Amino acid sequence: MSPFQPRLRKLTLTLHVTSSVGWLGAVAAFLALAVTGLTTSTPQTARGAYLAMDVVGWYVIVPLSVASLLSGLVQSLGTVWGLLRHYWVIAKLLITVVATVLLLVHMQPVGQLADAAARATLVDGELEGMRIQLIADAAAALLVLLTAAALSVFKPRGVTRYGRRRRREQSPLPR
Repeated sequence: MSPFQPRLRKLTLTLHVTSSVGWLGAVAAFLALAVTGLTTSTPQTARGAYLAMDVVGWYVIVPLSVASLLSGLVQSLGTVWGLLRHYWVIAKLLITVVATVLLLVHMQPVGQLADAAARATLVDGELEGMRIQLIADAAAALLVLLTAAALSVFKPRGVTRYGRRRRREQSPLPR
């Protein structure tokens, strides 16, 4: 049985799904901005793209990643899935933790590009390697987040040793 009442379970599930899907969508927008910043021939558009990436990163993507992580933890602890009972839950947890940590590290070069853009010093070819890396990182993040979403939908079989033990403890004893 789930320790959450149905309404609370649905609320936490809604929070988790919306923060996770929001994170995915915000990363897609970030990728579009990164591609625009690299490929545009208009300096004002490039500056705007990199300034927007910094804002979207810190005020949308980072909070959604943290919300997804925290709501996922609450959801796993308050439902029958448990945190350590199924391999797919552990995989999602690891994906989310690693993605959140890498996101925080990734925000440093975004800030550098935004600072360069704000000073209007971003010219053709400047910081091109970093600009290309932002595209690659955002594309990789999309794939990782899609993998986490697929795990949630397909829930591949595989119960951990702890999960099997808990299942035995909770099942009625034969008479």
